[in-house]
Amino acid sequence: MFQIGLLHLILFFMPVSDKPVFESQIVDSNISIGYGLALADVDGDGKTDILLADRKQIVWYKNPEWQKYLIAENLTKHDNVCIAAADIDGDGKAEVAVGAQWNPSETGNAEESGAVFYLSRPADPTKPWKPWQLSHEPTVHRMRWVKSADGKYFLLVLPLHGRNNISGKGAGVKFLAYSVPQQKESDWPLYLLDSSLHMTHNFHHYISNDKTLKGIYIASAEGVRYISDTIPRRKWYAARLIPGLDHGAGEIKVGNASGGKVFISTVEPMHGNAIVLYHPANKMERLILDTNIKEGHALGVADFLGTGSDQVVAGWRAQNSNGETGIRIYYPADKSNTNWTTEWIDQNGMACEDIQVADLDKDGKPDIVASGRASKNVKIYWNRTAVRR
Repeated sequence: MFQIGLLHLILFFMPVSDKPVFESQIVDSNISIGYGLALADVDGDGKTDILLADRKQIVWYKNPEWQKYLIAENLTKHDNVCIAAADIDGDGKAEVAVGAQWNPSETGNAEESGAVFYLSRPADPTKPWKPWQLSHEPTVHRMRWVKSADGKYFLLVLPLHGRNNISGKGAGVKFLAYSVPQQKESDWPLYLLDSSLHMTHNFHHYISNDKTLKGIYIASAEGVRYISDTIPRRKWYAARLIPGLDHGAGEIKVGNASGGKVFISTVEPMHGNAIVLYHPANKMERLILDTNIKEGHALGVADFLGTGSDQVVAGWRAQNSNGETGIRIYYPADKSNTNWTTEWIDQNGMACEDIQVADLDKDGKPDIVASGRASKNVKIYWNRTAVRR
């Protein structure tokens, strides 16, 4: 598929960028699991910081020294599992929410499984934050702050299972949108976005000028589903199937392709062995980019190479058939978007649990942040690609 032996020849003829180059920096080499990352300006200094939901701690690392500060710890009996951070009120400082009480085998008892907290910041964000617990479903797994089409932010929370669901059978997953009240330490109104799926893993909010494409894409064992981002204009939503995307998926990202088109990238199946690409403009053509990963658990899309269209980065956390863990970048070998090649970003230095992407040093090129489960680390991969603008 990749024509790896011709990699240097292919790169020589690429018209707009040189070979991808990333320089790694260890931010923390002593984490527990590194369930989830978020990138946002925590202290309002105009720089993007790193936030981490670790096993028992929620922490942030201050840009550019990456000094570590504790936000909260021991929120619940079981582990933390996810984190969301964004400036939702325009003051230049991130609001933070976390998911905890990770106990996926318990799908019925909400006290023993799942938790959602809004973390109220102190005057000094380097001091511990105050947790405010919100209502929740069992098996809370992923969350994001999402700005609706009408400009209002919501906290979207996706469980892994529906209530009393066993092996993907039973009640549907309640995908909820929390409306942010003026007084955040009060009840948060809830909207049910969807309850048709039975085992979900992650979701992505794609922002676009094309109203037919922008919205929320959900990766589930039943395939990829889509919800419009018109929250809260209706009180009930239904995620619709995207024809051709009926393969079970655990991770999903939507990227910008050449010519104003898009692509959809997935890890298939959940915790799977394949990185897959779909082109909606080509009748959802399915391209398999890689099948030699194991427990794929992280995806990112951005224009890392300065080509005018996005590339894919993917990470996995268990050793593949070659005994390797790590992160790879996948990108088109030509303008057809049908022939893709690959390059290592980290070979055996990251058992990847999560990936987030942002321009951390404001040089105009997106950088990569990853957390490792077995490798117990957080790393930045600085984008040093020599881009010819």
